[in-house]
Amino acid sequence: MNGRHRQYGPVHVLRSTAARILHRRRVTWWFLLALIVLTASRLVRQGPAPPERYPFEDGAVHRVQRVIDGDTLLLIDRTRVRLIGINTPETKHPDRPVSPLGLEAADYLRGLVEGKDVRLTYDQEQLDQYDRVLAYVWLDQLLLNEAIIRAGFSRAQTRFPYRAEMKQRFRLAEQQAREARAGMWRDSAAETADR
Repeated sequence: MNGRHRQYGPVHVLRSTAARILHRRRVTWWFLLALIVLTASRLVRQGPAPPERYPFEDGAVHRVQRVIDGDTLLLIDRTRVRLIGINTPETKHPDRPVSPLGLEAADYLRGLVEGKDVRLTYDQEQLDQYDRVLAYVWLDQLLLNEAIIRAGFSRAQTRFPYRAEMKQRFRLAEQQAREARAGMWRDSAAETADR
């Protein structure tokens, strides 16, 4: 026998077939692993899907799981709700220091609604840039958006699109907070601060 038959003999053919099968399996597993990693990374980057047009009917009642900060709530179904027309000082921002007034605002809101049922009503804007539901939040007959302004934890944020009657209501609440020197209006310097 010459060397040529040894090289391509039945044992060598079996080895090369087994090697090809093993190679195909490895390639398939690496491909599947890469596909899983790619899919998982896209899901993590995208985060949770934003709510539908409105996840709730206007005026529906929902339970507050916790207060995230002075102007944002988390409902028990994990929906984040941003109160329309207010902007309390920061409590959790990577680029800004924590504001003592922001902590007070969060505590104030926490004392009012955490673990309680609230009624949500909506306006023309549905979601903010962070996919939070924009709402007027009612605790019985108390409009929390307005109460936070009246307590001096936020100015009336009127540059955003929402109902004119609510803007007027919030401006009046801000004026009442100024006159009472509540919250941010404790110091006279705050009265002259830019809007």
